[in-house]
Amino acid sequence: MAGPCSARLQGDVAAFTAALRTLVNNPQFSDVMFVVGQEQQKVFAHRCVLACRCQAFRGMLSQAPVGSQDSSSSVPPQGPFVLGNVQPEVFLAVIEFLYTNSVTLNNHIALEVLTSSVEYGLQDLCKLCVKFIKDTLSVEQVCEALQAAVTYGQVDLQQHCLAFIEGCTAAVVQTQGFRELSDVVLARVLRSDRLAVDELDLVQAVREWAQVSSAVLERPVPEVAALPVRELRLPLLAPSELVTLESYNQQDLLIPVENIAAAWRAHALRKGSGVPSRLCRPRRGTRPRDHHRHLEPHAK
Repeated sequence: MAGPCSARLQGDVAAFTAALRTLVNNPQFSDVMFVVGQEQQKVFAHRCVLACRCQAFRGMLSQAPVGSQDSSSSVPPQGPFVLGNVQPEVFLAVIEFLYTNSVTLNNHIALEVLTSSVEYGLQDLCKLCVKFIKDTLSVEQVCEALQAAVTYGQVDLQQHCLAFIEGCTAAVVQTQGFRELSDVVLARVLRSDRLAVDELDLVQAVREWAQVSSAVLERPVPEVAALPVRELRLPLLAPSELVTLESYNQQDLLIPVENIAAAWRAHALRKGSGVPSRLCRPRRGTRPRDHHRHLEPHAK
């Protein structure tokens, strides 16, 4: 007699997902409630779904109710759990993913859903957000996406954003997102040889960025700009441009005097002596100047 056999068979996945979608933010049969965002919007959910899908929610829902005298109480907390720092649309996207393993995204919430996916430890949701952001990247949003990618260690998204910036640098440096980059991320952008913008325009863009950062952080321009300024390739500028640069620099002290002196020295010696080689290397968008042929790309 043949032994018993078994098999795991799967029904219609789409029908299953559609059925679970009807439970998203549905007060019927829900046993936990969240109050979300400044709007204090109520969001209804089911503890068993959240707990089995997300470790962070499992921990949250296992805590004893506020004011409970018994931390080991078997009565689960019903909420409401107040989540004031997240938009309702963003939180509902996370809930949708937990119930259906799919998510509805748009350009207005994708980066914030990415943030939430990292905070809640939802790697699969994080991957979906990264794919959406890469597929819909725009000039206006690329800097914000790059900042988020660096913040949350999304290397693939970082590389994609940098390549995008390299392709349309002149437009990107005019955006509000560029002016809101951190000094660390801006410096990373400025290290690229493939930026499609002339160095003089790049210096001006950094100056505008520094003025905004100085006002926001309430710190002097030279202090907030110290890291990015190191990546400006001043030896690429012509003498007349350096003169103009010095004039502007007297007003805000954006660039250390020694950096400008090093650029003048490169002109006087007709080589990049004493200047790091990367600062003598034209970028993809650098307009040719006569003196560029005298700079030694490998000078130390």
